[in-house]
Order: sequence, then C-alpha cells, then structure tokens
Amino acid sequence: MMTQPADADARRAAPPVICYPVHDLPLEDVANLPLEPDDLTKRSEVLVPPREARTFHVAAGQMFRITSVEGPQVGDLNLWNAHDLTERFFSGKTRALHGTHVTTGDRLWSCLPHLRPMASVVHDTLGWYGIDQYGGSVHDVIGTRCDPYTHNLLSGGQYHHCCHSNLTRALAGETGLSLHDAEAHIHDVLNVFMCTGFTRDTGQYFMKASPVRPGDYIDFIAQIDLLGALSACPGGDCSAEHSSDEATCHPLLIEVFDTPLTGQSPAPVNGYDRSHGR
Repeated sequence: MMTQPADADARRAAPPVICYPVHDLPLEDVANLPLEPDDLTKRSEVLVPPREARTFHVAAGQMFRITSVEGPQVGDLNLWNAHDLTERFFSGKTRALHGTHVTTGDRLWSCLPHLRPMASVVHDTLGWYGIDQYGGSVHDVIGTRCDPYTHNLLSGGQYHHCCHSNLTRALAGETGLSLHDAEAHIHDVLNVFMCTGFTRDTGQYFMKASPVRPGDYIDFIAQIDLLGALSACPGGDCSAEHSSDEATCHPLLIEVFDTPLTGQSPAPVNGYDRSHGR
C-alpha cells in the first residue's frame, strides 16, 4: 500500500458539497401534484410477461403506473421521446440531480442536448423503505441493466432473456427497426422495484431481495409524449441472481391514465443555446 501523507485524515475530513442543488430547478413541480382516484381515467394497460419486455405509449400529462402482480418482481425501464428516439432517458444526470435512487418528487431526465424532464414520480408505495443498514434502497439509477455481453464475459454461453435483449426485441417489434438498429437505442435504465446499493468496504454494486409485494406500484406523470419499454427482469426479485432461467419470475402490469394534465404542452427543451463558446 502507498504510504499515507501526514495530513491524510484532514484530507478525508473535507466536508461534502451537493453538486446540483435541485431546489433551484425553475420547473413546474408536477411531481407533488395531488391526484385522487376520481382524477384518473384508465386508457390502456399492458401486461409484461416474465423474462420478456413490452412497449407502451404515454402522452404528455397522462400518468403511467407500474404494478407488481402475482409476486415480487423487478423491472428495467427505458423511455424515449415518442417522436424522436435520439432523446432518451439519461440515468446519469438523473442520478446526479436526485441521487442513486428515485421516489416521489423526483424526475426522470432526458439526454443532452435536450435535458428536460421526461416524467415525474408522483406516488411510490415503497417510499417508506428509505435507505437500509447496508446502504440499499429501491428504484435505482445506478445499475445499467442485465445484458448478454456481461453474462457471456462472466459465465460464458448465450443467454437471450437479459433485460438488454428483452428491451431490444420489444423496441424492434414496436418500431419495425432491425434488432441491430434497435439495440443502438437501448440505454441505461431505471431499475423499478430493485433494491440496490454499493458495499461499504469495496464500493461494489450489490442487489438484494426487493421489498416489493403484489399490489405495490409506482406512478409517473409524463412531461413529454413518451414511448416506454419495460422488461420483467429474469432475476425475479433479484434476491440471488439475475440472467437466470432458475429464478422465480412474475409479470408486471403497466397502466396508462388520463389526468387533469392530459394534453398539456410538453416540457420545453433545455435553454442552452448550443454555441459552445464559438
């Protein structure tokens, strides 16, 4: 090991500073909009089979709900601008703005150069979980999605029901793109219902049994017209492994509702002029 400098303790003791204080965000706070059951009119639903993915559409101002049905199950969520697949969910900036896990009041942000809210979390029945003794929490934006490339790297073989492949097939089926072209649009996910964190000693990404139970759900208000895709992860509740045909898996339900905000104008794109100093 390297010899510590004499002032090592003082360097470690430097206080942290929040990089992006979100209380200054100049945006309408739809995430805290009170919604009653009478405010919602159901328009569609999609049942996502275990170890598969399905797509869905949500208009600006509509709400979509992801619900655990039959048994504990986590899901990997991708979001795109319904009119432009190049604008997609940006997990890294969402993480930088809101933290490693999202819940009620947080927003899902799109990639540069758009950088606008795609959807806001308006209700989360697992909001009570908080951060546990291991540093774990629910609905993470730190995991990238299980994929067949990492599976091949670590275990060998060809596994086709990783969330990456599930999402690729679903997007190809929705858009008519080839699998090759669709795969280029698959991106880092919101891990819905997944309980994750980083180990204290090695800083490694971990997963543990999700606290989700049938009937738990998370609600989002769409702030632009969205195309979404959700994969019911082959890890089930991720208590032991993912990318597996052995784990017990269950379907996930997606429902889309009209709200008093349905038909609202989409959130504006970021105001930066893109001149980059020239």
